[in-house]
Amino acid sequence: MTKTILITGASRGFGKLWAEAFLKRGDKVAVTARNLDTLSDLKAKYGDAVLPIQLDVNNREDCFTAIKSAKDYFGRIDVLINNAGYGLFGAIEETTEKEARDQMETNFFGLLWVTQAVLPIMREQKSGHIIQVSSFLGLMTLPVLGLYNASKFAVEGLSETLATEVASFGIKVTMIEPNGFSTDWGGASAIQTQATETYAPLKQAFQDGLTPDMFGKPEATTAAIIKIVDSENPPLRLLLGKVAFPAVKHTYEQRLKSWEEWKEVSDDAHGN
Repeated sequence: MTKTILITGASRGFGKLWAEAFLKRGDKVAVTARNLDTLSDLKAKYGDAVLPIQLDVNNREDCFTAIKSAKDYFGRIDVLINNAGYGLFGAIEETTEKEARDQMETNFFGLLWVTQAVLPIMREQKSGHIIQVSSFLGLMTLPVLGLYNASKFAVEGLSETLATEVASFGIKVTMIEPNGFSTDWGGASAIQTQATETYAPLKQAFQDGLTPDMFGKPEATTAAIIKIVDSENPPLRLLLGKVAFPAVKHTYEQRLKSWEEWKEVSDDAHGN
């Protein structure tokens, strides 16, 4: 059955790939980007099946306007894929207030505004699927990505709560948690803090630990996204890539071990 899908951050990377995959199979897709020129190829190729919308997700009012435009054009919105976001690289101590706030504004608040805007439509339809592009770094952390980690941890908490609030309205929620992929997330799309010598050894060690096989092929994710969108019972969380699962599993095993070791202290702190 044909679906109507809205994807934010569709100018490149996952958003662009997924939009074209849905369009190729006959779905209707609204795509947003800050620069409409990046979407002109999709419009030329797929015509009325695609609706390009200029949007900076940091502007809450514009998020509501964008959602209304998609609803007015297509008549409904079956799936929202909140994909807009970017990476901020640098040690926490190096991060300026503006860099920190901008990271949270886009990765967390922008996702929140678009989610809030689509909910009344999906409630009225008594159906819908909200897919939040999080990261495996919303479940564990890596150094020199502190603010990015924090933004994705926030997305995880928000989205898990959302799932419990909207299930009775027929709305499903899924968090997509990719490991690293060979997009330009770490390149042209990324922001770098002003580097200091203090953290140079840590950054070098981090870079030295990266190998090409750690990064997945973006094109390989399209089958997974289509399967999620078509699923009657999609999971709350889906890791993407071969690196994510063992890394997250190890992290949670270490957390459980630490909690077990300190359980007596935890219980005593209850007071009775």
